[in-house]
Amino acid sequence: MNVSKKEVEHVAALARLALSEEEKILYTDQFNVILEYIHRLNELNLENIDPMTHVQQLRNVLRKDIAKGSEKELVVRILEESPGKEKEKGFFSVPPVIEGFEMEE
Repeated sequence: MNVSKKEVEHVAALARLALSEEEKILYTDQFNVILEYIHRLNELNLENIDPMTHVQQLRNVLRKDIAKGSEKELVVRILEESPGKEKEKGFFSVPPVIEGFEMEE
């Protein structure tokens, strides 16, 4: 199966591409080389070969989810390492974002 120059013109029109005559000839030749290569691949004997979803067989590398210390220790460490030193009752203390809105205690 070969691609004709007319088919290249049709695809170019669908893609709204303006091709010169040289480009039409070039792309026709390139499409035909690609199709020839695909036809050569169809000649391969693949009877005992399983289909692949990816070139490299990927696997998830999983590790056990092991807690290191308690949740309280984690919160303390995070608060200690934070650049802002304003803390209140185990949380970061930040200014209100909405004007006229005050937190009740």
